[in-house]
Amino acid sequence: MEPHSHDFKKNAAQAAGDEQLRLALAKAQDGFVGKRAEVVGLLPEFEPLREQGKTIRNHVLANLDYYLERYEAAVQKQGGQVHWAETPEDAQNIVRDICKRVDAKLVIKGKSMISEEVALNEALEGDGLDVVESDLGEYILQLAKEPPSHIIAPAIHKTKAQISELFYNAHKKLGFNKKLDTVPDLVNEARQVLRSRYLEADVGITGANFLIAETGSNIIVTNEGNGDLSCTLPRVHIVTASIEKVVPTLDDASALLRLLARSATGQEITSYTTFSTGPRRAGDSDGPEEYHVVLVDNGRTEMLAGTFREMLRCIRCGACMNHCPVYGAIGGHSYGWVYPGPMGSVLTPSFLGLKEAGDLAHACTLNGRCSSVCPMKIPLPDLLREHRRRQFEAKLTPKVANYALAGWGFLAKHPRLYQPLMALGMKMMGLVGRRKGRFRSMPLASGWTNTRDLPAPQGETFHHAWRKRRGEK
Repeated sequence: MEPHSHDFKKNAAQAAGDEQLRLALAKAQDGFVGKRAEVVGLLPEFEPLREQGKTIRNHVLANLDYYLERYEAAVQKQGGQVHWAETPEDAQNIVRDICKRVDAKLVIKGKSMISEEVALNEALEGDGLDVVESDLGEYILQLAKEPPSHIIAPAIHKTKAQISELFYNAHKKLGFNKKLDTVPDLVNEARQVLRSRYLEADVGITGANFLIAETGSNIIVTNEGNGDLSCTLPRVHIVTASIEKVVPTLDDASALLRLLARSATGQEITSYTTFSTGPRRAGDSDGPEEYHVVLVDNGRTEMLAGTFREMLRCIRCGACMNHCPVYGAIGGHSYGWVYPGPMGSVLTPSFLGLKEAGDLAHACTLNGRCSSVCPMKIPLPDLLREHRRRQFEAKLTPKVANYALAGWGFLAKHPRLYQPLMALGMKMMGLVGRRKGRFRSMPLASGWTNTRDLPAPQGETFHHAWRKRRGEK
């Protein structure tokens, strides 16, 4: 896949002018938001369930070492093996060694965000392995040589016409010579192409939505069934997961699953919720001969001890980005790394550093929609403000921005000066823009007017209107 660019401002400017991207995002986001609202409305106990989920995750984070050790013991009891990876390179090398030992040639993958985080595909392909993504969205992006732009709908930015063109160019050498124009036909063609790959694969790699300390099981949720095939047909199954995915019991996992599907895709439960517990046992009709779990830290232990600990409650549902106006305008690739949207704006600077990804802290209007829908009640706007504060203290923000912020801060602290100046500014803008009601361009506001008009003020300031409403002078 093509490398990510961490230049958020450049990425966002390009995305804002992409008409195809806007159409694809608008259609998909409307569906996610509406479906979530519908299923949440049908569950009266949804808010208490959110509080229960938050409590479960906080308990795990407070006792993470205990539950990880308990999980490892349970996996070993079931005949599996747990591997510990502190860095992305450690994770790559563990999986590469397993593949080399079993003389693997073909690897089939179910969806795994942690494998994206550690750049696993690139490492395996560098060893000459044939790596095939089986999740439909991930498969589409593998053909397009692009990274995912959403954590649950990786190809959300692609239109049907674009996918049809990709399939035609990639599959005609396999005997598929017709351009398709319906979703069922596209899905069926992908299924036909991928089915033989499951049977040929030596190693199957999946992610994990949850790891259960009580039983040593891992849970994956899919709507295609590709995860089931990836973990049962190859002779080796490798689970890649980050350390905070562990939960204490099956009952805890059940509570979190009720939150996950509703928040992610607006379903009461996903089509496939699959539990895997160790390798094939005597009497089992299918399953792998070997079962491995690679647990990745990659900075999470440091997060656990710091201000951004609450971010580790995240269950990767994608609700925050589905409701984010910034994500809805520019898509996921603009964020420059694996995790987009509000959760990515918190995670990426935590993993890569503020110097590398500090602009993401400002990719937010602080409207609070993300925290209001987060099933784990993560205070995302507060965490983004903390990134901004640290960036300012580290003198990583541009001097012009610092001066502008200092000037605004001075005025905000002196309301008798602030209010008349704002009223004068609004009056002048209103006079200039009164005829058309909008500005096509404006000095110091090109970031807005390059892609859309700026509405001209139509009346008085908010303070004046509010005082009038209350009958005050």
